[in-house]
Amino acid sequence: MNAKLIPVLTEKSLRNAKEGIYTFRVDSSLTKHVIRKLIEETFGVNVTKVRTIKEQGRIKKNYRGQRREIMPSKKAMVSLKGKEKIDLFEEATK
Repeated sequence: MNAKLIPVLTEKSLRNAKEGIYTFRVDSSLTKHVIRKLIEETFGVNVTKVRTIKEQGRIKKNYRGQRREIMPSKKAMVSLKGKEKIDLFEEATK
């Protein structure tokens, strides 16, 4: 399956990752069952819960007044079984 699975690395998503909830940006056409299967195959973990959020597309202006189109997208927040982790979301400690 050739589906996009992009991790969302923000302060909030990294804080949620410590609690076992991982956030990904996915194709708008994917269902929860397909997202679950895709993440389990890609990272070798057991997914317990998938929540999805659809984001509308919009026009955004930058500081010079130029317009930029933000395309509609879909986010998936995934909970894992037990103490399983995805290494992409681990913060490096100094």
